[in-house]
Amino acid sequence: MSPADDKDSPLSDTDVQKYLAEVLNETEKNRDDALTEIRSWLDGEASWLHARSETTDIIPFLRGCKFDIERTKNKLMNYYTMRRDRPEWFRDRNPLLPNLQELIKLGVFLPLKKHDDDGRLVVIIRTAAHDPKRHHWNDVFKVGKMVLDVVCREDEMAQIYGVVAIFDMTGMSFAHYCRMTPGLIKNAVFAWQNYHVRPKKLEFVNSPVYINVALNVFKSFMTEKMRGRVKVHFGGLDKAQRVVSKDILPPEYGGGGDSIESLGQYWFDKLVDRRQWFLDDEKYKAQ
Repeated sequence: MSPADDKDSPLSDTDVQKYLAEVLNETEKNRDDALTEIRSWLDGEASWLHARSETTDIIPFLRGCKFDIERTKNKLMNYYTMRRDRPEWFRDRNPLLPNLQELIKLGVFLPLKKHDDDGRLVVIIRTAAHDPKRHHWNDVFKVGKMVLDVVCREDEMAQIYGVVAIFDMTGMSFAHYCRMTPGLIKNAVFAWQNYHVRPKKLEFVNSPVYINVALNVFKSFMTEKMRGRVKVHFGGLDKAQRVVSKDILPPEYGGGGDSIESLGQYWFDKLVDRRQWFLDDEKYKAQ
């Protein structure tokens, strides 16, 4: 989705172009020069990454790194080595597999259709929507990465203005926690910090009183900048409404947007439409 196509955004093309230039250091010349340099690097010195080199795949990394070439190279290396080292997340990404299909429709990872007033994509991550006795955390994370890959490639507003992640902790039980090992947490944080979209806020709502015990483990693997973006809310629906406008939230959160069920079906349909892309995508990883 391009900024011009996002009819729900309050931001004009002028706003977007100004933000691109002043915040992300993106001008037409910088963009063309950076694409040429990164492609040359991927074809030569970094050919071992076996990375995608289409504009739609490189631009999100450049924007996420504010067109700093060395940072972009580092993030590309981290991302494609992660794809090699985490086959449990990046192999067999077929949305029609029963275990993945169920998680997608459950809405464990739900980008909203409308952006917030600052142009950012809002993602609701329903941390305990799944049954931990039936679904492995790795499959939950796999679904999240599948959705995020589509967002990174296709939603320019998210590329430009970043993402607000709302972690809904409703129903989080010991059964969920005990299956989340320190190694899994470390890998999850690494992924958030090296994906090609900028997490601007990490908001935890409906948090249990013991949340800080678990969050301290997460924070131990975060950069200082990422830790500064974490905020914990104790309470119900009103807390989510303080993070973003209630108009775009699902009715389950007291908002006027699409329901969780309809969003789950929307993202399932979108991932199924891109099923072949996911199957082809498996080969792009560091050697």
